[in-house]
Amino acid sequence: MTFTQTELDGLKQAYAAGTLRIVHEGKTVEYGSEADLLRRIRVIEQAIAGSSGTTRPNRTVLGFSRG
Repeated sequence: MTFTQTELDGLKQAYAAGTLRIVHEGKTVEYGSEADLLRRIRVIEQAIAGSSGTTRPNRTVLGFSRG
């Protein structure tokens, strides 16, 4: 499935506004929660980055404990 930057921008605007209902190309989608919407944003970001040859950097968090 291909995604557009316009679609991604619309999702980000909706997330910033706290809106869960999105209308894109005449179709309405309502997300169950902000977490669902944010997950969709991340999926589309990764797809766009993958198709353009760039990827998001991975993060590694290390923790240390003495005893």
